[in-house]
Amino acid sequence: MVSLGFNRIMDNFSKYRSLLSELVRRDIKIKYRRSVLGVLWSLLDPLLNMIVLTIVFSTLFHRIDNYPIYYLSAMLAYTLFRSGSTQAMRSIISSSGIWKVVYVPKYLYVLSGVLSNFVTYVISLVILFAIMFVLQVKFTVFILFASLPILILIVMTIGVGLIMATLNVFFRDIEHLYGVFCTLLMYAMPIFYPEDILPASFRFIQVYNPVYQVIKALRDCFLYGQLYSYYSILYSAFFAVLFLAIGLFMFYKLQDKFILYV
Repeated sequence: MVSLGFNRIMDNFSKYRSLLSELVRRDIKIKYRRSVLGVLWSLLDPLLNMIVLTIVFSTLFHRIDNYPIYYLSAMLAYTLFRSGSTQAMRSIISSSGIWKVVYVPKYLYVLSGVLSNFVTYVISLVILFAIMFVLQVKFTVFILFASLPILILIVMTIGVGLIMATLNVFFRDIEHLYGVFCTLLMYAMPIFYPEDILPASFRFIQVYNPVYQVIKALRDCFLYGQLYSYYSILYSAFFAVLFLAIGLFMFYKLQDKFILYV
């Protein structure tokens, strides 16, 4: 039964693959429509934030070597998760004018929200690699292994996006609550401060946070030039699959009722 359902999803995805590509292009165009710099802002935004935070926090945390890489490798990944899941959460409501008139698998809008932010993430990696070159951080073979935690992060973002998109249709306040949650999540993770700054009693926030385990794995690849731990990969992969399974179940169970609440 599960196999038949999965095959049906894959067949459906293959059928509408070109439409998904167009939706991703649309989301990217909308994102930069009123921006003078356009896609160039995907490079300047992380760069400018990195400069500001490096000036502020590198003076406070002298023990963090190559602070710009420490910050960027984490913040770019977190931004992909936050922006991707947030855009996915809003996608069903914002695209209701289309799917209420023409049949389109609704999950494509969620996928489009995540994948358009993945494109932005890939563009932003140019800044990360440029700063690595300037700071003479070694480009090791382990950078290639970063593809696995990035894939896990995308799956996790899609899963969370499906969950939030479903909830947002029925409970509009969830959008504001999720924004607060994402802010708390950012400050709870050592993105711009060192890991050991938190008291030992609060370290569980890092150890059991699947998003941060992805960030740790990416830092190992980009900054430390080493292979990530099995714990980071397996733990984050488990939650990525779990979120995706819950998201798919909720979405397919309730999607027929969306039209009654939009």
